[in-house]
Amino acid sequence: QVQLVESGGGLVQPGGSLRLSCVVAGTFLSMDNMGWYRQAPGKERELAARITGGGSTIYADSVKGRFTISRDSAKKTVYLQMNNLKTEDTAVYYCKATRVPYSYWGQGTQVIVSS
Repeated sequence: QVQLVESGGGLVQPGGSLRLSCVVAGTFLSMDNMGWYRQAPGKERELAARITGGGSTIYADSVKGRFTISRDSAKKTVYLQMNNLKTEDTAVYYCKATRVPYSYWGQGTQVIVSS
């Protein structure tokens, strides 16, 4: 059974940094697209960043220039480096991995940006 295990969330002050990690466990198969989504209180889940198997990336306008997504295919891990965090980045961050036609989600990791 495929499982996505996230880590790295926490409480940080505005302007600070966090690095999220997501490991794909339970399969020897490689994943196609991997991404990070986030859901703030009272809002719908939205894409933050996504990376393809070939390394192409897409970012939400709100995080461009501050977040960097990367992956280590050998380790089946995707990372989200978040710099210059703002209070509006507060959300639960979810990892998603896709191997067509299936998609898998992690359990989420909380990020709180507050002074």
